[in-house]
Amino acid sequence: MPSKPHILFIILDTLRRDHLSLYGYARSTSPALEDFAQRALTFQRAISPAQWTIPAHASLFTGLYPAQHGLTQAFGTLSAMHPTLAEILRQADYQTVAFCNNPLLGLLDHGLQRGFEHFYNYAGATPNRPIDSARSPLRRRLAQRLRRTARAITNRFAHNDLLFRISLNPLVVPIWTRLANFKGDSPRALQDFVDYWRAYHVGGAERPLFAFLNLMGAHTPYRPPRAMLERFAPDVVRSRAAHRFVMGHNADAAHWISPADGPLEDWQRAALAAFYDAEIAHQDAALGRALADLQAQGLLDDTLIIIAADHGEGHGDHGFFGHSFVVHHELVHVPLLLRFPDHPLSAEGLSLCENVSTRRLFHTILDAAQVCPPLAADDPNANVQGLSLRRTLEGRDPEGGLVFSQAVPPQNLLNVLERHKPHQIERLGLRQTRQAVLQRDDKLLLLGDRPEALYNLADDPYEAHNLLSAAPQRALALQAALSRWQRSATAVDQVAQDFSAEVVANLRALGYMD
Repeated sequence: MPSKPHILFIILDTLRRDHLSLYGYARSTSPALEDFAQRALTFQRAISPAQWTIPAHASLFTGLYPAQHGLTQAFGTLSAMHPTLAEILRQADYQTVAFCNNPLLGLLDHGLQRGFEHFYNYAGATPNRPIDSARSPLRRRLAQRLRRTARAITNRFAHNDLLFRISLNPLVVPIWTRLANFKGDSPRALQDFVDYWRAYHVGGAERPLFAFLNLMGAHTPYRPPRAMLERFAPDVVRSRAAHRFVMGHNADAAHWISPADGPLEDWQRAALAAFYDAEIAHQDAALGRALADLQAQGLLDDTLIIIAADHGEGHGDHGFFGHSFVVHHELVHVPLLLRFPDHPLSAEGLSLCENVSTRRLFHTILDAAQVCPPLAADDPNANVQGLSLRRTLEGRDPEGGLVFSQAVPPQNLLNVLERHKPHQIERLGLRQTRQAVLQRDDKLLLLGDRPEALYNLADDPYEAHNLLSAAPQRALALQAALSRWQRSATAVDQVAQDFSAEVVANLRALGYMD
């Protein structure tokens, strides 16, 4: 048996914290997560560094905020100067494997797949599964060629404005979301993961295993099983108008990313919530079966388990749909459950209320694995033990609950809005980066460098009452904290550039770069 813990890292893509019964939501959407939480740590104030998939995952995989890692666009590439979690663990003799259902992670050439010995992708027209290894050599070669072709086509759409706009046409959306497995196949991915995990342990598990799962069930388009929808909202099942509205929302991908033209009616909000909740519950049940299966066999006893979301979703809240331009709480306040295999408090079902950034899951994992990243000693990101969430559990949080979120506007989505809703771009300031600073109960939103809103989250968790004019000194204090962090981050980046040749040589020697 390996001396270091196995690591299971699960991201529930696009999952709103406030729609989980685990966190007090009225519908029982997450009984499996609630069961897991009885033997784990529940973080009440986990904050994502970014509002959408690629920058959020880049932060999870590097421990850096978006302004530091720089991967904020679908057509971007993570610098080799930033080793990923999988690269670091693989160099530390971990077996690294991913089961991914999000095409933005599994098909685009952005560098987030670096370090995985096996990266199984369930999205796209030609999914890649562990069972493929049992095929004949001829069929494997044919499948590999088809995947390379599909990958090249997907990357063309990410880089070509015209192709991307065509893909958002309501007549085209139902085709690629179904035939191209836009949401992957989470139940199948979970079953493959269970089979892989079991076989690996039965085979001896001489090396510790790092397994990453991305489950896409809560993402649009919403097509939950009818039985699950009837359980939550039988009135919606019987309403033709509700079905037409949600099916129209499913087909209009441009609507997923756009500011709202006006507030939804109550029945429309109820319909969206019902379909979304049914998707969450369907995925929760599948995840619960997978975890229960492995738990019953004792195959998770020596495993660090992390379950979180990369970001949430807007359903017209604050005038926005999807997860493209803002850092309101429906997008960045995420669920986070964590179970250490060796900490006596970890299995007591404790709830922690400190503000923490999910970028620190990078440090938490490396701390548990007893691994240091190949970074300069004076780089704050190298402080693996200090930034590990184990310190928060022990009451020694190095950041004092100060966290940030950054929403750099996705350029390809701006290009779409230029043609569909150009008046909203300037009116809402969509070309500018939006940022959030949180400390204790206060949250400051900034549009560019200008404070936009201040909220007290203890009294106003849904950010309905802007206190900016009533409490300007609190806003100034948070803005000053952001400025101090920006200066320190810039200084660290400058040091990295000054020593880039030495660092690159070190990374190459360690095998992180070719």
